[in-house]
Amino acid sequence: MSRIGKKIIDIPDGVNIIISDSNIITSGPKGELSCENFSGTTVVQKDGQITVAPIDDSQASIQYWGIQRTLLNNNIIGVTEGYKKTLEINGVGYKAQMKGSNIQLSLGFSHDINYETPKGIKIEATTPTEIIISGIDKQKVGQVAAELRSYRPPEPYKGKGVKYKDEFIFRKEGKKK
Repeated sequence: MSRIGKKIIDIPDGVNIIISDSNIITSGPKGELSCENFSGTTVVQKDGQITVAPIDDSQASIQYWGIQRTLLNNNIIGVTEGYKKTLEINGVGYKAQMKGSNIQLSLGFSHDINYETPKGIKIEATTPTEIIISGIDKQKVGQVAAELRSYRPPEPYKGKGVKYKDEFIFRKEGKKK
């Protein structure tokens, strides 16, 4: 039995949910998101709450049960509060600056990296060493943060590179004489 799938989702005020056979559309104050309605689960909306249950005891139904509930919950949080990831840039001469809606990264290469902001995502460089990525889609926000981090991941000796704000970099000791 899925512990996550059993949990009931409370629908906050201002959130509208439309359940159809193929997908579930969630709209709220920040925007609109949709997710797939898996064939192995039933989604029931009643009295301001959503419950997800498997259709039968088959392996496929039980597998989709927890992911269906999680995707719905992520969409509800996204259209009400939104998601945010913060990146830090460490290193001499490493910096980020906004060029219109795009971001330009100087990460020690012979050229600057120009990253085009995807639709539905907002990127801000509050300081030259901090980048804030926000949006309503949890997957997109995480993907953009991972792409920006992948240009120069933090290295273990001096910690130079792009890292998540709450990430801990395990430091290695340098060469000994």
